[in-house]
Amino acid sequence: MNDPQMATRPTKRQRLYLLLRAEDKQFWRKLMRIRFVCRAMVRVSVALAVAFTAIPAATASGTEDWSALQLLEREIAVGTKARFSFMPDNTFEASYLNMPVFVTRGHAPGPMLCITAGLHGDELNGVEVARRAFARSDPLELRGTLIALPAINAVGVRNGSRYLSDRRDLNRAFPGRAGGSVAALIANEVFSEVLRHCDAVIDLHTASNNRANLPQIRADISDADIRELATHFGLGIVVAGAGPDGSLRREVAKAGIPAIIYEAGEPYRFQRHEIDRGVEGVENVMAYLDMIDREEKVVPDARIYQRSRWVRATRGKGGFFFPTAELGEFVNKGDLLGAVVDPLTDESFDVISPVAGEVIGMAVAQPVLSGYALFHLGWHE
Repeated sequence: MNDPQMATRPTKRQRLYLLLRAEDKQFWRKLMRIRFVCRAMVRVSVALAVAFTAIPAATASGTEDWSALQLLEREIAVGTKARFSFMPDNTFEASYLNMPVFVTRGHAPGPMLCITAGLHGDELNGVEVARRAFARSDPLELRGTLIALPAINAVGVRNGSRYLSDRRDLNRAFPGRAGGSVAALIANEVFSEVLRHCDAVIDLHTASNNRANLPQIRADISDADIRELATHFGLGIVVAGAGPDGSLRREVAKAGIPAIIYEAGEPYRFQRHEIDRGVEGVENVMAYLDMIDREEKVVPDARIYQRSRWVRATRGKGGFFFPTAELGEFVNKGDLLGAVVDPLTDESFDVISPVAGEVIGMAVAQPVLSGYALFHLGWHE
């Protein structure tokens, strides 16, 4: 017979969530930070045990509690920075995997944070965020390791294309497999050789073609560790969700590694404001993980949107799209968001908000057809 008290007893995750909502939030945030650091120290301890078993003490690299990093067939010494390109072999297909890798190995133990960008080759803001975050990192001040993969889809970045040369979306190919397509090969190498060894991951993106995104974090906030990363990035806007199957952040999170996405701006261009906020957010996370010493910046209470939806052009009512609402604008149900004008008949079709929420993404003024995504709205439950 089932015990009703046992049936209603909260799970460990639920108990942790309730604790996080307690009055003394600062205490529990410090506890979450300790969890990240402890996870990193366990990785270090295991690596050291293996190293000192296989190598005589006189030849072991690094200090007694921190050693050189072995990554993608390279060794990065303690307290140094490295830039290199990775290609698994000298075959024609492997040339598509020739991606840049930036690593800062800190002077002291700490978490391993990876920032990824360029999964979609036309999304340039993230490429620059990754480059700047690495350039600003100081190995003599850093605790832990910062890995930046600024152009995973290097071919797409060079060609200004969202997709790989075979028109596959790399951000739907994770965790990948060694014997698959080029997308599967790249995803497999990145996932197995880099991401699965990290303690946290920040994936950098912009909107897709002819659209723009308000700077925001996307994260599966049902996971307490991921929620903390998302709120400590410091943007103030978090869109909840696990992400599509095969996406980097979903598959990394399934492997037990906290991962979030920073979405900001438009493709095909570098935007200073979005880049600056991205670099600041990465450093906010590094400070939260105790990787760098700096006064923690005040993180505003995030607007967490449990729901979001696209408002689309009505069936049979295509034409020229003219928005009136703007990114970051709060709208009510029934508000006018814009209009679609048929240039052949001069007929105008109003675009009306179906819910009350914030405009977190939108299409730019352009010709549109039925079903085209015009406005992305986020709102609370």
